Amino acid sequence: MLLLSVALAALLSCSHAHKIFQSRIPNGDRVPNPCQPGAIWAGVGHQSPAGANARNPFGLDFKAAGLQWTVDLCRKDSDGDGLTNGQELGDPDCVWKVGAAPSRTTGLSHPGICPLDSATCKNSWTVCPKAFSCPA
Repeated sequence: MLLLSVALAALLSCSHAHKIFQSRIPNGDRVPNPCQPGAIWAGVGHQSPAGANARNPFGLDFKAAGLQWTVDLCRKDSDGDGLTNGQELGDPDCVWKVGAAPSRTTGLSHPGICPLDSATCKNSWTVCPKAFSCPA
């Protein structure tokens, strides 16, 4: 029972942490999952959609910025795809503040993961899971 309680507490604290960090970046709760169109990458700063594992380049830069959205973080291109973090997250002018509406909420991309079809950059750690198939 104690083990179950500890596991549940860890899961809840991780889930709560994502929401706190998501609220500190524009469109943090809308960052698209490049592996699964229409899905969200909740652990924006991590190498897996669920988070709680190694940080991706954006996560490292976000941590270096004091876990806050700054003009410098906004202007940086964490994943090396040629777009600034602000362009990818809907704050191209780097004016967004916590609690405000971003200037754009569509056409977003992930600031820590290169587009999967990019010739400019590649992430060796990005491995999209194969679609589940159950031919019965």
